Amino acid sequence: MIHYSVVPMEVIFDGMESYVPKYLEVEQGGISMQIEPIDGFQARIVRLYSCNPQDYLNNQYAPGTIISYSPVAEKHLPI
Repeated sequence: MIHYSVVPMEVIFDGMESYVPKYLEVEQGGISMQIEPIDGFQARIVRLYSCNPQDYLNNQYAPGTIISYSPVAEKHLPI
């Protein structure tokens, strides 16, 4: 990829090395997927974990799509 700009590369890519995304694996609509939370109730689809080719043709689950989800806290049982 070529990027033409009058802004120095150091300014454009500042902080890129320290960026660590927080991905979650969820299931929505019967499809397992990896998401990146945006805020409390929205997330961006990163990738699908499906063996069904029809799931990849569904625009509703295309990577980059913003979806609504509800984070669920896991309950830990005492040992």
